Amino acid sequence: MNLNQLSYFQKIATLQHYHQAARELNVSQPSLSRSIANLEEELGLPLFRKNGRNIELTKYGKIFLEHVNKILEEVKIAEDKMKALANAKGGHIDLAYVFPLAKSYIPHLVRSFLDSEDSSNITFSMTQEITNKMLRDLKSEKYDVIFGSYVSNEPEIEFVPVINQEMVVITPLEHPLKHKKEVLLEDLLSYPVIGYDRTSGLGQYTNSIYRQNRMEPEIAFETSDENAIAALVAENFGVGFVAHVESLREYDVEILHLSNVKPYHTVYMAYLKNNIMIPAVEKFIGFVKKTIDKSY
Repeated sequence: MNLNQLSYFQKIATLQHYHQAARELNVSQPSLSRSIANLEEELGLPLFRKNGRNIELTKYGKIFLEHVNKILEEVKIAEDKMKALANAKGGHIDLAYVFPLAKSYIPHLVRSFLDSEDSSNITFSMTQEITNKMLRDLKSEKYDVIFGSYVSNEPEIEFVPVINQEMVVITPLEHPLKHKKEVLLEDLLSYPVIGYDRTSGLGQYTNSIYRQNRMEPEIAFETSDENAIAALVAENFGVGFVAHVESLREYDVEILHLSNVKPYHTVYMAYLKNNIMIPAVEKFIGFVKKTIDKSY
């Protein structure tokens, strides 16, 4: 049984006439008759019976037609979906990104992309996740493009730097560090620190900075992102060492810049190097690369 046989059967069932069906299908009548005979033999049931010069469905043919209509309808839906994805002016992009980008960067980026020429019909699915989870899902093709931290030893993934974020110290309002003339990284040793989840990209990055400077600050809490850290800092649970993101201004915290070191965390766009991409994904990646300079 194949799709041609199902299409032939549906056309004959609709017209109830072999000759007319053969003409519309652009096949010879003997070829059409043989195809249906083979189908009936495979199913082990008669699908048509003669009714004068015409034919009509048997009881079993009516049952089979119900299923054939559903099958061919699903095939048409699938075909239309694939054509839409292949269309340079349409298509769908599965996007994932780390939590700090949710407030401003990603909404602005996607809106700008959709407002660009010939992109308005492209749709997106958006998910927030930590970098390691996103990378696993990227490799399984759950996502087309992700935005997060750089991870080494991923030869099949292309990482493109898109944002540089200064690492800053945040404290409760009127904290003693606010009144220091120069705030040093080592000042973190004097207070409990609210840190990133150690398994996240930023958690690994901040811990690497501590190791490079031979520091072991007291980590009071670990949490997911800058918003969660700032909320705890605002309630005087400790100080934070975080990427300088726009949302920090929404919390009752002081934002202090370091004097002795100036670490920056880089956010990367990542995608599979040798994966087949639909035009919409290629267009989006190209758009992001063109706008990198505007993202700093």
